[in-house]
Amino acid sequence: MKQDDNKQDLMQIQIDDFYKQLGTSNEGLSDKEAEKRLSKYGPNVITQGKQGSRVKDFLQHFISVMAILLWVSGLISMFAGMMELGIAIWAVNIINGLFSYWQARAAKKATDSLKKMLPSYAQVIRDNKKIQINVEDMVPGDVFQITAGNNISADARIISNDALEVDESALTGESNLVHKQVDYQHSYGRFGIKNEVFAGTIASAGSALAVATKTGMETELGHIAKLTQSNKKITSPLEIELNRLTRQISLIAIFIGLVFFVSAILFVHYPVAKSFIFALGMIVAFIPEGLLPTVTLSLAQGVQRMAKKHALVKSLNSVETLGETTVIASDKTGTLTQNQMTINHIWLLNKVYQVTGEGYLNNGEIQFKGSKVTTESDDDLMKLLKISALNSDTEIKRDDNQKPKIIGTPTEAAHSILVAKSGIDKNKILEEFPRIKELTFDSNRKRMTTIHHTKDGQILIAVKGALSSLLAKSTKIVDQGKIRDITADDKNIINEADDGYAAKGLRSLAMAYRIIPETMNSSEYTIENTENDLIFIGFTVMADPPRPEVYDAVKKAQKAGIKIIMVTGDSGLTAKSVAQKIGIVSDQARVITDTDLNQMSDDELSEAVKGEIIFARVAPEQKYRIVKANQRNGEIVASTGDGVNDAPALKQADIGIAMGMTGTDVAKDAADMILTDDNFASIVTAIEEGRTVYSNIQKFLVYILNSNLPEAIPSALFLFSRGLIPLPLTVMQILTVDLGTDMLPALGLGAEQSEPGIMEKPPRARNAHLLTKSIIWKAFGWYGLFASIVSTAAYFFINYLHGWPGVALASSGANYREATTMTLAAIVFAQIAAAINCRTQRSSVFKIGIFSNHRVVIGLIFEVLILLFLIYVPFFQGIFDTGPLKLVNWIFLIAIPIPLILVEELRKWIVRKMEATKNLK
Repeated sequence: MKQDDNKQDLMQIQIDDFYKQLGTSNEGLSDKEAEKRLSKYGPNVITQGKQGSRVKDFLQHFISVMAILLWVSGLISMFAGMMELGIAIWAVNIINGLFSYWQARAAKKATDSLKKMLPSYAQVIRDNKKIQINVEDMVPGDVFQITAGNNISADARIISNDALEVDESALTGESNLVHKQVDYQHSYGRFGIKNEVFAGTIASAGSALAVATKTGMETELGHIAKLTQSNKKITSPLEIELNRLTRQISLIAIFIGLVFFVSAILFVHYPVAKSFIFALGMIVAFIPEGLLPTVTLSLAQGVQRMAKKHALVKSLNSVETLGETTVIASDKTGTLTQNQMTINHIWLLNKVYQVTGEGYLNNGEIQFKGSKVTTESDDDLMKLLKISALNSDTEIKRDDNQKPKIIGTPTEAAHSILVAKSGIDKNKILEEFPRIKELTFDSNRKRMTTIHHTKDGQILIAVKGALSSLLAKSTKIVDQGKIRDITADDKNIINEADDGYAAKGLRSLAMAYRIIPETMNSSEYTIENTENDLIFIGFTVMADPPRPEVYDAVKKAQKAGIKIIMVTGDSGLTAKSVAQKIGIVSDQARVITDTDLNQMSDDELSEAVKGEIIFARVAPEQKYRIVKANQRNGEIVASTGDGVNDAPALKQADIGIAMGMTGTDVAKDAADMILTDDNFASIVTAIEEGRTVYSNIQKFLVYILNSNLPEAIPSALFLFSRGLIPLPLTVMQILTVDLGTDMLPALGLGAEQSEPGIMEKPPRARNAHLLTKSIIWKAFGWYGLFASIVSTAAYFFINYLHGWPGVALASSGANYREATTMTLAAIVFAQIAAAINCRTQRSSVFKIGIFSNHRVVIGLIFEVLILLFLIYVPFFQGIFDTGPLKLVNWIFLIAIPIPLILVEELRKWIVRKMEATKNLK
């Protein structure tokens, strides 16, 4: 049942009214009332969407257009008396279907991960007693305890608070801990209410008592789950094209079959039954039985290559879709940036220091005008670093490989690294100034204060926080080793400096202190009697640096015609600064915030995303809207993310890309691809691999289709000569080419490396067809025509050696078998040349190396071995109606590939020259 939707009102109203509206109190619900509500609202779980039948899902992988063609092909083969071949075709179809089904089942786990984010038990107050219940039994109105380390079980209002800090990164994508409070305050966005906590987030520090307002699917986490469940994956462009291609091929095959059926009756006077069998054979010949398994295995090879390059692809068709990507909607924090706050400047009055090094590594130093600074020689700097060391709760632990693990906030981690770079031993500072008390940061005063003993029996008050907050409480300032009254001019200088850094998207954190006599117990130190009359020292300047490899990756993507849109929960100023720094946008880019988005219609948003744009402070549904807006414009969208909030957008996108190291299980399960190194550059590498796979599919498409023409010409000669020319190629020999000699080289073509310049072309249009005019020309007008000529010539060459035209063409016996064998062998040797030529579209095959693709080489060797078995092994001679060839025949055959390779090399050279001339202009 739907729960109360007046979320903001529930957070704002007085606590007594709040209790009244929810029908609860600080003593909690009664067991009887909780039971009634559980029956009314249902269990506190993330439910799965409607699940389809597994049987239906299974069968769908065996009834695609191509699969149906293969079933029909096998049936036709069996009907024509070729039982073994029919069984082989069906076996290929079954194996391919099982493989596709396994891939699909492995990708459907997003909702399960959302369920796992909820803890198993919750501490609640029922009948004024604290008890532990199964989290599924929690209901709206339950009063429950939140302690550090707990997952939060429901959306709730805080009614008492002891310095609670919550990690909401799984929902918001931002790593800073959120400080919660009892009083209502709304900063920004959907998750900006300070006295509300959300299901699925984690209590990182402190504790609180809260009252559940939403449970189960009515929570914010539940809303995200609904979006994830409702999104239907879009049919990939490759699936669309393969379906279209197979429909075209089937229609052509049926048309050819009808032509040959009628022609057999009219010209050769075959009986209807025999004509039908003959026509069925031609239909089978025109169906490329090896196309579907070759495409599947080519995609699988692409998956394997991507895995070696840190990109795990969960769906085979996603490999090709990657290559078609036109827009990358990328999160900022942790994707384009390192998610490691780095201090790069220290500002003191009349002195600005530079800090080298990035991230959470200690290999840097503090410099002034390019020279290293020591704290012993600079008392003002030493004061700032001491305050930074004392006023911190964050630890940085390192594993055996020195990889850092942050326990606390990135901001405090950055200051811990700063202290380490200065050479100060933080532990010694903490021993020298033992902590008495901490006044936790909150967003109202924007300060954090720690109180310490000094060696001389006084009290040191260490304060850090927002610059404006500390300046308002400061009456003095540190100035070149002295302490003096702070003036209005000082504050103007400080604010101007801070504004300059802010304009660059950098953050500041100010430091101040105060020393007072020890006259109170620790419990008596309060905000009111400590955070006044402060001595202002200076401020640090921080940035979350871009990943080093992002710069080149962005350039490469843009050169390939791919637009990158930053979509982040961070501020617009910071987002634009980072985007400009890494080259995503210019200074003219438009920044759209969550508020702007809420006021925009879908049409306005679709228009806005056409320009230079950055999205800041966005919520989950808004990321989802941004993806859809681009898709309405005809874009192929890859969306990156790592949090729960990214799941709907990841699933809606044509390619959802999750971060493997920092990503939540929800994001990983909703995505089509997972980056094992969280490296944005790996996305561009994967896109390049996707383009390569598509290019390779087109290459072996030329290779597979070109043999159709020399397979059809012999039958056409037979028919239109009214039987005077016996069949130069039998149906069994035709199918030997399709399922035998062609298969392995085609698979080898699927493993070709990318050609130079593949990422210097714009993405192909979404409506671009797999079977282009260029492919048709190459397959039929060039390679196919050449193979038809040489195979027909080979047939008549054998007959010439046996006395033709003085004698009639042999229609049976040894001479006939030798002639048909020669026709078959000529097609195979023409295919050898075609396989070598198809390895590149523009580059010289000699430049990349004839033997550089071992799979093609092995495939060609097996192609020749299969041919030799058919020709010389008596068992196969009987099945395929072949016979042995003489030495002179082999000389003819070996010469066939040479002119085809040389002419194709000349054509590629001309194409390269024309492109070079065009680029010069």
